[in-house]
Amino acid sequence: MQRCAEWLVGKFERMGLEARAEPTAGCPVVVAKSPRDPAKKTVLIYGHYDVQPAEPLNLWTSPPFDPVIRSGRIFGRGASDNKGQILAHILGVEEALAEGELPVNVVFLIEGEEEIGSKHLGTFLETHREELACDAIAISDTGMAAEGYPTLSYALRGIATMEVRVKGPAMDLHSGIYGGAVANPVTAAARLVASLHDANGRVAIEGFYDAVQPMAPWEREAAKESPVSDEAIAAQAGVKVLAGEAGYSAVERIGARPTAEINGFGGGYQGEGSKTVLPAEAFFKVSFRLVPDQHPDAVLAMARRHFEKHCPAGVTLEMTDGHGGEAFFLDPMQPAGKAAQRALEEVFGKKPALTREGGSIPILTEFQRTLGQPALLLALASPDCRAHAPDENFPVENFLLGIRLNKALLRELANG
Repeated sequence: MQRCAEWLVGKFERMGLEARAEPTAGCPVVVAKSPRDPAKKTVLIYGHYDVQPAEPLNLWTSPPFDPVIRSGRIFGRGASDNKGQILAHILGVEEALAEGELPVNVVFLIEGEEEIGSKHLGTFLETHREELACDAIAISDTGMAAEGYPTLSYALRGIATMEVRVKGPAMDLHSGIYGGAVANPVTAAARLVASLHDANGRVAIEGFYDAVQPMAPWEREAAKESPVSDEAIAAQAGVKVLAGEAGYSAVERIGARPTAEINGFGGGYQGEGSKTVLPAEAFFKVSFRLVPDQHPDAVLAMARRHFEKHCPAGVTLEMTDGHGGEAFFLDPMQPAGKAAQRALEEVFGKKPALTREGGSIPILTEFQRTLGQPALLLALASPDCRAHAPDENFPVENFLLGIRLNKALLRELANG
């Protein structure tokens, strides 16, 4: 991690930027700046140099930290998340500097803890608020709607997580001697999980949708125009039939509707063959994907009340809140959003898709809250980039287009 930060500092200094690796309570934050001209707008470019663990190593076709190019793609851990994209932005600025003056002031902010929730970046933003003051924030850490299709993601869902442990008898019991007289925690856990949704796929927690705003007509139209079909999503997921909240397409469910998903479930004997026990406890892990105006703490409080209300007799609950983050939303029709759309169309040669993504980047709300400026999410990763998985990859074409996109974006933001 330290060597990554030092490499970035060296690269920026060779480009002629002022650069440093700023210590935090965790991994360093790299900051690089062009000379500030008060007559120009300032654009902050954000990325991260940390990556996901590469395991399982045996599933990689080539070593994950020895990048190679095969079939027009760069393979290696971090190729798409996020070293490839942030390097495209760096090289775009380097090319622009070689051609003359930059059209805007540029500040790079590259952290080393995005994959663990940006633990210390919020404090860093507060402490360096004046230094990082800008007119727009550019980020390429999202995925294209379809292969080679220009994409501006204007919303990301938030997240709230929880683990629930269901406790019954003091120890595992003989299911013949005690079964039918003592409550089974695994059965109770299954009932609690089943209580989360109604027959139409809606989350059944009281008050869950109170803060959810309906999709605007232009958003539903943008979803209809998405190059990604329900059939394509089913094929990507490897399923024959899609599921979810009635009344919405898969694209709308993934990006614009809140969800409750069980991420893990367990209890009782897990070994080969039978062991006729009545388990002492069970557990399940649940994550809620949130949309704008839903707050993680409020949703977790609703979930606790729901589970307590539906808890079967004879068992007790221990509920532990996990990490959370608010949803992100940018009006893509505001000036910075339109500048981003013009840059994408110039480079890719077609009108960009406007999408709401299902994933979460919790630090985005910190950016908007602290710096007060919109974050522009310009996708460069292909839908099959295999981020977080073996054989992660980044098309060379996207990498080269990313360099051009950086230059076009800076020009458009300067004039927009």
